[in-house]
Amino acid sequence: MIDLTPPRDTLEPIEIASRDEIEALQLERLKWSLAHAYENVPFYRASFDAAGVHPSDLKSLKDLAKFPFTVKSDLRDNYPFGLFAVPRERINRLHASSGTTGKPTVVGYTAKDIDTWATLVARSIRASGGKPGDVIHVAYGYGLFTGGLGAHYGAEKLGCTVVPVSGGMTERQVTLIEDFGASIIMVTPSYMLSILDQYRAAGLDPAASPLKVGIFGAEPWTNAMREEIEQAFNMHAVDIYGLSEVMGPGVANECVESKDGLHIWEDHFYPEIINPETGEPVEDGEMGELVFTTLTKEGMPIVRYRTRDLTRLLPGTARSMRRMEKVTGRSDDMIILRGVNVFPTQIEEQLLKCPGLAPHFQIELTRAGRMDALTVHCECTVEGSAAREASAKELAHHIKSVIGITARIEVHDPEGVARSQGKAQRVVDSRPKD
Repeated sequence: MIDLTPPRDTLEPIEIASRDEIEALQLERLKWSLAHAYENVPFYRASFDAAGVHPSDLKSLKDLAKFPFTVKSDLRDNYPFGLFAVPRERINRLHASSGTTGKPTVVGYTAKDIDTWATLVARSIRASGGKPGDVIHVAYGYGLFTGGLGAHYGAEKLGCTVVPVSGGMTERQVTLIEDFGASIIMVTPSYMLSILDQYRAAGLDPAASPLKVGIFGAEPWTNAMREEIEQAFNMHAVDIYGLSEVMGPGVANECVESKDGLHIWEDHFYPEIINPETGEPVEDGEMGELVFTTLTKEGMPIVRYRTRDLTRLLPGTARSMRRMEKVTGRSDDMIILRGVNVFPTQIEEQLLKCPGLAPHFQIELTRAGRMDALTVHCECTVEGSAAREASAKELAHHIKSVIGITARIEVHDPEGVARSQGKAQRVVDSRPKD
């Protein structure tokens, strides 16, 4: 892989500022954001009043812990525009979740918010090794999902040539990557595996593709998957993080020269890590649930939003801003199987140790009588019943010895596990509802 480290003189001064400078800016902006929310959003005024706090109580960054959390249900309870801090007429764009588990969560952006978002995604692409003039293949979904348009506006802001493909039609994805000479792809990591499969099905060598960088987000993925993609395509694979409630993609990004965690763009977002059980903040370096407060959003400021993502905060390396470790799972999609906590990424890590199995998988939870069971559905790479049986035993052994649970393994034919054209559905809960 070629060295894509961005020249130091292309970085924004705040990216390499001192911690004192960053924290002074955060405090100034945090005071504004809390006051903006309190004065213009009835929900926040009621929430702060109920907790007995006022924006003027913020004297230091640590004082933020006095303020109440915001959770996803608060967005649904205030559907559609109840959390907006400006008149609806000043909102330039709306995004929303699919609403499959209830009312959609709606987010709104002013023109300034859209420009800030584009600037931070451009910063993220540059940190990934991108530069003006690059052809960027955007295979995130467009529409109400923030991924496609977030990546699109950021790529244009950086001065790149954007190919707005969205998801699906994998054969065409490969054709356009090759014909248009895309050097960067922005896509979910699970769908990148489908693109890899299509390269091989078409008899093309992925290592000979024009791709030099993959910027992957919207779902947890492991360093083992990074290694597989990098080796197959001879390209850099970096992680991008974001969520629509806070902004969208571009809240944090790995730097291509270090790939050691995602630098949070702390000039616009204040991160905390809390104990997910008690809600109390923990020290940097300790694992817990990630919480974000926006520092500059006009249309919909967010105060102490519980992301449910599990990670830890680490000192900056390639940039002065702190890093978040790759997300290991979510506090609300954790599987508890006979007393053992299991995350899909743990299953993925064990699967990638098995050369006879493809990286596509799905976890199914079932219940026979009173006992929950976990089945891993995966695909073979080597034909023959003996090879399948050996691969199933190997995976079951890895899961038992590393994670500590007994799992049933079902090895299907190639293409036997449902493919993702967006965010992968890793867990299917087939247990009867109590």
